[in-house]
Amino acid sequence: MARFTRDDVRQMCKEQNVKYIRLQFTDILGVIKNVEIPVSQLEKALDNKMMFDGSSIEGFVRIEESDMYLYPDLDTFVVFPWTAEKGKVARFICDIYNPDGTPFEGDPRNNLRKILKEMEDLGFSNFNLGPEPEFFLFKLDEKGQPTLELNDSGGYFDLAPTDLGENCRRDIVLELEEMGFDIEASHHEVAPGQHEIDFKYADAITACDQIQTFKLVVKTIARKHGLHATFMPKPLFGVNGSGMHCNLSLFKDGDNAFYDQNGDLELSETARYFIAGIIAHAEAFTAITNPTVNSYKRLVPGYEAPCYIAWSARNRSPLIRIPASRGLSTRIEVRSVDPSANPYLAMAVLLKAGLDGIKNKLTPPAPVDRNIYAMDKEERLAEGISDLPATLAQALTVLSKNETIVSALGKHIYEHFIEAKEIEWDIFRTQVHPWERERYMNVY
Repeated sequence: MARFTRDDVRQMCKEQNVKYIRLQFTDILGVIKNVEIPVSQLEKALDNKMMFDGSSIEGFVRIEESDMYLYPDLDTFVVFPWTAEKGKVARFICDIYNPDGTPFEGDPRNNLRKILKEMEDLGFSNFNLGPEPEFFLFKLDEKGQPTLELNDSGGYFDLAPTDLGENCRRDIVLELEEMGFDIEASHHEVAPGQHEIDFKYADAITACDQIQTFKLVVKTIARKHGLHATFMPKPLFGVNGSGMHCNLSLFKDGDNAFYDQNGDLELSETARYFIAGIIAHAEAFTAITNPTVNSYKRLVPGYEAPCYIAWSARNRSPLIRIPASRGLSTRIEVRSVDPSANPYLAMAVLLKAGLDGIKNKLTPPAPVDRNIYAMDKEERLAEGISDLPATLAQALTVLSKNETIVSALGKHIYEHFIEAKEIEWDIFRTQVHPWERERYMNVY
């Protein structure tokens, strides 16, 4: 059921003195884009007649086919609370359409809908996501540019005065709640300067919309505190990186399809098939869930990020953990995803992998309840535990060979994503880095 009608939107704009509206969307690389219009153009936007140049957006279309249309999702209308001085700014999240009225196949949000339709065809009604995005706060210099100086020396669950980001984090939570977020927890993370804010699970599209909105709010409010918020997976060597653990569940006729009171660990066959699908396709979807060169600096042993493909209900070193809650809260936590991922694409590949497990009734390996980080390579091989890709280049190669995950992206997104990421890797590969000079300049 829709939350807002066109009349609701008009009324809210009038009551809250909205002067500008951002028509927001996400490109293939997960970067938020928007076209800002004065409120006088609201009717045109509501009629789906706002056009933009798709050729200027990463991975969209060529110059000769550049006209694209923005269709606002009325349910995503929200007024930004911090824009109050001379009239507020509101936003819609939009779907992207071709001039002939068909959904644009390069739109990550529309692409996720395609996989959700496959889920519905298998008899499931809902795919829920509860994300746990982490981020770092760095101080800004006198020019407003980010430094590498952290704003605190706090650790996991620390309080002020050790956690100097607490006031910033509290303001972020207040802004999010004013925008309709249901915040469940907010705390300092393991590394100095690292924070996590968890919000209630929602259906996949809504949750992905919330992730993108969350990133925007965090960055905006941090800057008001003289800080730079980054969702870069591993900004500092020697400390934990930032993940975005994804808690996933499938529902059928209002019931959690992953729960079975009589099953081993109270997990249903559906849950086990889904786990098996995630494990079978983990190497291939890693290029999407961990899409930057920097992502693979996080996926290393010793910093709580999973780098081994296994599952467990008891420990946090494998790729998949099963949290203790059961009943409607039964879920699968995929721990490898990082916050640089395009959430719409990440959910498309994770859902596709799980559905493949369900369709083919794949059997998961036995759960691994030992600390995998403490095992040597021979022990891991004996347990059937393989590694996630170690570099972006390796991840792209594995992705290219996996038809299931490629099909989850569709031809357009896959080809443009691969092209952009191969360029990114090549620039990194050919660059001379400070570490190399420090290591080799005097020795050779």
